[in-house]
Amino acid sequence: MRVLEVEKLVEIPEGVDVKIDGRVVTISGEKGILTKDFSHAPLSIQREDQLVRIRTEWPRKKEAATVGTISSHIKNMIIGVTKGFTYKLKIVFSHFPISVKVEGSKVIIENFTGERSPRKATIVGDVKVSPQSEDVIVQGINLENVSQTAANIEQATKVKIKDPRVFLDGVYVYERLEGVET
Repeated sequence: MRVLEVEKLVEIPEGVDVKIDGRVVTISGEKGILTKDFSHAPLSIQREDQLVRIRTEWPRKKEAATVGTISSHIKNMIIGVTKGFTYKLKIVFSHFPISVKVEGSKVIIENFTGERSPRKATIVGDVKVSPQSEDVIVQGINLENVSQTAANIEQATKVKIKDPRVFLDGVYVYERLEGVET
């Protein structure tokens, strides 16, 4: 049986400004401004006082699921502009000490399992990466950019050719936090 309509409401906290132009949502807060285009989705997004209403009428199964997905994106954007996101990665090595540094929009991982050439990972968007003694801290307001940058760093240190059960060297995500620590 097909549902008549699917609707989700997202509450807007104080200090956050939401502008909706068609299906382009712009959210601004104390940490910055995020804009996302949802024009690919067949649904309506409207602002009503301190609520954002996402709804679709006579949806198919995938269209009904899209309502929940887009409401989650908007919630993450609100969290991003109010608190921000932090991913912590641990540098793990057994024999060859790995050194991590940032050069422009790249993270350079040197001496990974004794390799001569450094491995490189791309920093996506406006994300701040700060290597420390045993950790790498990835911070930003856009969850997608922060998580993709952390994934790029993790994938850059993937063990190739050798047995990954024995060679556990790498840089691994061990904590995800809401809020940017200074």
